[in-house]
Amino acid sequence: MKRTEIKTLLKSVEVGSKVNVKGWVRTKRGSKNVAFIALNDGSVIHNVQIVVDFEKIKPEALAQVNTGASISVDGEVVASQGSGQKVEVIAEKLEVLGAADPEKYPLQPKKHSLEFLREIAHLRFRSSTFGAITRIRHSMIYAVHKFFTEEGFYNIHTPIITGSDAEGAGEMFRVSTFEPGNPPRNEEGEIDWKQDFFARETNLTVSGQLEVETACLAMGKVYTFGPTFRAENSNTTRHLAEFWMIEPEVAFADLEEDMELAEKFIKYLLQYALNHNMDDLEFLSKRLQEAEKGKKADERSMELIEKLRFVLDNNFEHITYTEAIQILRNSKPNKKKRFQYVIDGWGADLQSEHERFLVEKHFKKPVILTDYPKDIKAFYMKQNEDGKTVRAMDVLFPQIGEIIGGSQREESLEKLTTRMKEMNIPEEDMWWYLDTRRYGSVVHSGFGLGFERLMLFVTGMGNIRDVIPFPRAPQSAEF
Repeated sequence: MKRTEIKTLLKSVEVGSKVNVKGWVRTKRGSKNVAFIALNDGSVIHNVQIVVDFEKIKPEALAQVNTGASISVDGEVVASQGSGQKVEVIAEKLEVLGAADPEKYPLQPKKHSLEFLREIAHLRFRSSTFGAITRIRHSMIYAVHKFFTEEGFYNIHTPIITGSDAEGAGEMFRVSTFEPGNPPRNEEGEIDWKQDFFARETNLTVSGQLEVETACLAMGKVYTFGPTFRAENSNTTRHLAEFWMIEPEVAFADLEEDMELAEKFIKYLLQYALNHNMDDLEFLSKRLQEAEKGKKADERSMELIEKLRFVLDNNFEHITYTEAIQILRNSKPNKKKRFQYVIDGWGADLQSEHERFLVEKHFKKPVILTDYPKDIKAFYMKQNEDGKTVRAMDVLFPQIGEIIGGSQREESLEKLTTRMKEMNIPEEDMWWYLDTRRYGSVVHSGFGLGFERLMLFVTGMGNIRDVIPFPRAPQSAEF
C-alpha cells in the first residue's frame, strides 16, 4: 500500500479509508487492552493517533515502539473518539522500521530548553518547535523565489569565494590551500599569495551585492540568494558566522522605487506565511506566550500573528536620518538616559534600541529611514548634493529593528573613485566593478535582507541560532 502523508490524512482522507502511514513515535501510552501512539512524519505540526487494539495486534509487537522509533502502520481511518483531532487510525498491521533505545534517546516527550536542542542539532528537527520553524523556513525560501519570478527578476548565483570585501569590514574568513604553519613568503618576508590556489588572497563572501550589480547592469532586474560569512567574534542572539542573504538589484530605479520594492517584498513574504503556515504560526505563538508568562505586560512580545498583521496593515512611515535623530534626542528614554547608547547628536550610528523606539513607541508602525551620514555607510552608496549624506535606506520592524538595508548606488565613476580613495579601497582590486560605471552606467538601486533575521521576525524566536538548521558561531561548528 502506498504511504499517505499525515498532512494529507488529517486534511482530506475520508473515514473508512484504508491507509499506510509511516513516521516517528512521539509518545506511546496505553492500558491492558489498547495502546495509543502519537505519530509524526514531519509533514505537519500535528500528530496522528494510532490506536492499537491488542485483539488485532499482540502487545509484544509494541516492545520496540518507543519515543523516537520509526514505524509503519496499515489501518483504517475512523472518527476520533477523543478531542484534538477529527480522525485517527485503527492499526491492522504494525512494523518497526528503526528502533530507538528509550534509555538513550535524548529527545524524550517533555519540555526541552532551546539551548539543549542546539546541542542535539542533528535531532532537533524532530521537536515540534524546530519542525514548525523548518516548514516556515521552506515556505519563505519558496516565497522569495516566487515573488521575484512574478516580478520579472532573474536569479544570479554570485561567488562564495571572493577577492573583494563588499562591506569594507575586513572581518572575513580566509580561503587558502597553504599549510597554516609554513606558507611561502616573498623577498620582503610577506606571505606570497601568488603561489596560492587562486594566485591571490581570497575570502568567503560577506555579500553578493557587488557581483550581482554587474548582472543588473545588463539584465535589468536580478537577485541573489545565497550564503554569506562574517568572521565577527560576536556571541550574541543576533549574530551568525554563516547566514543567508537575499539581495535584489534593479537598473533604472532610484531610492524611491527601491523602497517601494522592499515594502512590497516583505509584505508578500508575511502574507505568504499567514496563508500557508497558520498551524505552525499558531503553535509558535502559543509557545511564545507560554515562555513569557512570567514577564510584565509591557515586557511581553506582541502576539506573533498580530505582529505579522501589524506590518501588513500599515503603510511604512518614511523619515530621514536627521528627523530620526531629532526625535530620539528629544525622547524621554534619551533624556533620562534609559537608552544604553545615548544619542548626543547627528552622526551617531543608530542601535536596535533606537530603531525599535521609533517603530514601537513613536510611530507605532514600520519605519523606513533614509539619507544617512555617508561616514557610517558603504562606499558604493549614492551621495546626496549636501556632501554629508547618502541615498541609503533601512527598513525598521517591531521587536527586531533593522530588517532590510539598501541604497541607490553611486553611478558616477568620478564620485565613486573619489569615495574609494577616501576609504582606502584599492582601485586596482575593484577594476571590474568600476568598469560598470565606465561603460553604460545607469541609475540603479538594491537592498539586502538577512534571511535569518526575517525568520526571527516570522517565527517569534529570540535567538538567531534557532532559525537555521546548523548554526555557525564562535567556537561552534560541530554538526
